[in-house]
Amino acid sequence: MIDKNEQQNIIVISGPSGVGKDTLMETIEKKYPEKIHIVITATTRKPRSNEENGVNHFFVDKDKFNQMINNDELIEWAKVYENLYGVPKSEITNNISKNIKVLIRVDVQGARRLKEILKYSVFIFISPESKEDLNKRLILRHENSESDIEKRLMEVEAEIVESEWFDFIVINYPGQAEKAVLELSDIIGLN
Repeated sequence: MIDKNEQQNIIVISGPSGVGKDTLMETIEKKYPEKIHIVITATTRKPRSNEENGVNHFFVDKDKFNQMINNDELIEWAKVYENLYGVPKSEITNNISKNIKVLIRVDVQGARRLKEILKYSVFIFISPESKEDLNKRLILRHENSESDIEKRLMEVEAEIVESEWFDFIVINYPGQAEKAVLELSDIIGLN
């Protein structure tokens, strides 16, 4: 589907929920708007207060999502925290031909599946400094219930173990997002 040379311009970014993937990617997009495209994923979850349909995600109902699966429109999809998430093929194929870097943000299980499909792509794991740091980030986000935060924190250890197969690990230290942006930009080949 996507040849080896094109796959080298695909960057898969993953990490625990709340680690700052969106913030880091949006900062990179602002710095290099003509050099990257952030893939807009489809999801059945409700938008957060600061999210917009067609910008952060394509927010769809379960029927539409199942239609996308049945029509083979998704390169990968998964159920994550009771919601469905998927990567539309068109978001990759329509942008990879522009000779720009295509950034895909997925959870760890999605990254694992993409590694089988896009094995020549670059896989980057964004890690929190600590579990305590991640807990603070999730609380400050004001979007998750206490039980939801607990559920997400229980997944962190397993996700960090998974990070071993990623090509790169970037630690997003509290208050030092610019350092992580610089490191990511170097890995992606933007500097």
